[in-house]
Parts: sequence; structure tokens; C-alpha cells
Amino acid sequence: VSAECMAEYDGIVSRMFDSEEDGFEFYNKYALEKGFSVRKGYVEWDEANEKIILRKLVCSREGCREEKHMKRKREDRKRKPRNITRVGSKAKFVIARVVKTGRWFVKDFIDEHNHPLAPRDLSCFLRSHRRISDEKKADIIEMESVGIKKHKIMDVLCMQYGGYDHVGCTTRDIYNFCHRYKQETVAAGDAQTVIRHMMARQERDPDYFFKYLVYKAGHLKGLFWSDTQSCLDYEAFSDVVFDSTYRTNKYNLPFVPFVGLNHHRSTVIFGCGIISHETKEAYEWMLRTFSEAMSQKHPISVITDGDLAMQRAIRVVWPD
Repeated sequence: VSAECMAEYDGIVSRMFDSEEDGFEFYNKYALEKGFSVRKGYVEWDEANEKIILRKLVCSREGCREEKHMKRKREDRKRKPRNITRVGSKAKFVIARVVKTGRWFVKDFIDEHNHPLAPRDLSCFLRSHRRISDEKKADIIEMESVGIKKHKIMDVLCMQYGGYDHVGCTTRDIYNFCHRYKQETVAAGDAQTVIRHMMARQERDPDYFFKYLVYKAGHLKGLFWSDTQSCLDYEAFSDVVFDSTYRTNKYNLPFVPFVGLNHHRSTVIFGCGIISHETKEAYEWMLRTFSEAMSQKHPISVITDGDLAMQRAIRVVWPD
């Protein structure tokens, strides 16, 4: 072992940290320079099970895939098997907490890898090194709110920060962040957020149609929407498949799509709706709103299931 390696080793094992997170940040920066990704592993708690007293950080390629997942032949599986990423790397960084002072010291450190390490300009794309800063998050939200596509947002960030390796994330990370942000926004504002989104769509597309119904208390009772392309498709193909799906969303509300077939026998969507209860009155409101969106043009035929409330509503709104 060279004197330089020994000096580096001594400098690492003699370090102290104020918290577990500081220890992780140090090892993650070290991994970035070396060319591997870090994963949190084994953890120990104190007797009261309140505070962590030991944390093991390992290379992301530590360990091996469980034998039960390897027994079946890869070619016999219906789903495409995931790539084998764990190859038994022995690299680890173990830190433990001193009870009296609350600080953390390095208990064990092994820097032994049995796989190629990534070069510095590529290691930033490994999982533990990809992060979106608060500044970038604000920029992404602003660009996404004005309709810029996700891949274009990535191009803007690359130009702004001087290359992919300086952005700190990938296009997939931007997609995931936007998805989580929308979920959090909807959870906080619920129906009002959806209505604001519909209004924004209508400002960009004057032919975009939406209508909603609320209870006296202000809760959303029904919602229907249809865009320009859906109206054009309905003008050409007026046979409607009308049905409500099972309550698969987290609000437990029936989702009602209006779909049809084009001349290529491909599915086209004429409109979508959400109702609070599967009653005759709710379906009547939905069908009348659909007719309003389609300039009162009634469908040639309707295919639906055997729901009695749906059948009665169709007879009332579309008697012919």
C-alpha cells in the first residue's frame, strides 16, 4: 500500500461528525470523487429504540441478488428481468454514535471494489449523487407551469449550468419531481386545484370544454372535460362506449370515460367525467353536459354495461 493511500485512509478513519447525516454527506462526496454510488445499509438503535447509534453505508453494488430470484431461467419469465447490479462489492463505511457527546466516529472503513469505477464526469449520474437543489426546483416549477416540456426544461438547465454533468439530475428525475409536486399540490388544494388547472387549459385552448357541479357545502359533486381534438373526433365518429370504471382513485370516485373507435379501429376519447355517486341524477347531468360539449349532437349508438341507473339516464337524455 502506498504512503498516499495510507494517509488518505488515516484521514478518513480519524474523522468525527456532528450527525449521521454529516457522515453520509462526507462518504457520498468521497464516492462521487472515486466513481461509485452509496446506499444506506444496516442500522442499530439504542435500548429505548429512540435514537440511531450505528449506521452502515455501503457501495450500491454491495451484496448479491437473492437466490430465489435467480432460480427461474431468465428466458422463461414473462416480465423482462431487471439488470443484475449487485455484484458483492465489499466497500463500506460504518459510523457509530458516542453516547456522552452525541458525535459520530468512524468505526469501520473498507475501500475495496470488485467492479469498474465510473469516471468523474459520469459519476454525477449515479443514483446517490443525483439531486435537484431548491433553486433548480423553483426554476423547474416555473418553466413547467408555462407549458415547457420536460425534455426542454432539461435543455434549458444544461445551458444555464454549463452541461449535463453540472445539472445534478437527469430528465427522468425532472419527470419524477414534477409528478410528486403535482400530487402534493392536488392533495393540498384538492378540487380547487383541478378547477384552476382546467381554467388554465381553457385559456390556452378556447375550445377546451369543462363543467363542474358542487354541493351546497362547496364539495365537488361532478366534473366533465373534453378538449378540441375530442370534439373533432366525436364529429366524425359518433358511436359511444359509455361506462364507469371501478373506484380506483384515492378519492374513491367513479371515473366515467366516453370513448369510441376511429376508421383505423383505434380507441379515441370523446370526454371524461368524475361523479360522486352512481345515481340516475348524476348520470343524467353527465350525459346532458356531454351533449352540451358536443353542440347537442346525439350519438348514433351507445354501448354500455347493465347498470340500471345508467340505462334510465340514457333513456331520459337520449331517448332515440
